[in-house]
Amino acid sequence: MVQMRASLATLILVSLSACSVPGPGEAPDGVHDPHEQTNRKVHAFNRKIDQKVLRSAGVGYATVVPEGVQDNVSNFADTVALPGTVVNQILQGRPGPATRNTVRFAINATLGFGGLADVATDFGIPEDNSDFGETLAVWGVPEGAYMELPFLGPSTERDTAGIVVDFFTNPLDYVIPSEYSSLGTSAYVLSKVGDRGRFADTVDSIYYESADSYAQLRLIYLQNRRYELGEEAPADEIDPLALDTEGF
Repeated sequence: MVQMRASLATLILVSLSACSVPGPGEAPDGVHDPHEQTNRKVHAFNRKIDQKVLRSAGVGYATVVPEGVQDNVSNFADTVALPGTVVNQILQGRPGPATRNTVRFAINATLGFGGLADVATDFGIPEDNSDFGETLAVWGVPEGAYMELPFLGPSTERDTAGIVVDFFTNPLDYVIPSEYSSLGTSAYVLSKVGDRGRFADTVDSIYYESADSYAQLRLIYLQNRRYELGEEAPADEIDPLALDTEGF
């Protein structure tokens, strides 16, 4: 039943991610954002959440929690996510990275005290992340429209499909008790809160000091994501006077 649900989700979401064209090379400045008005409303919501909750929580976490403990939380979140990364790398036809991440998981889950310590990096096996959004890109699924998701932030139609499918594809979720699987999710959330505090100045400059924080965040996300996937990046210049800020 679980496999059937995952397969169904994949088919539906692949169709969704392929439905919005043109792609990056055909859209103006390499940015395809037909839902900008709605996206800007979501962006305004995310800014409010950041301003009222996330920023103070992140700075507090980064200030109060010892750096070593923060590293332990991030390492544990990475270790728990590794089996899902391996699945995606297998689906991408990349046996080398899949094998290295399998070894990385085995080392950190044992010698790293259940993933709290990143021993594998010391052994020359560094972190190598992947996700189903990348898998879809390897399979030739187009990027689709830009999206900003509530709480999660910047995405595309293809990456949004990947986020949902990734929820089903981590083998650990099917072999460990549910009460333990939630620990990985909690660690992931805490690590992201810690990142918000650790990079507070950079995030603040984008969110609160940009002439148009929506356009700036969209550009940064698309540039970074396409660089990761080896795709064409959008234009690297922004003219704030030419941007539509309605709804911001």
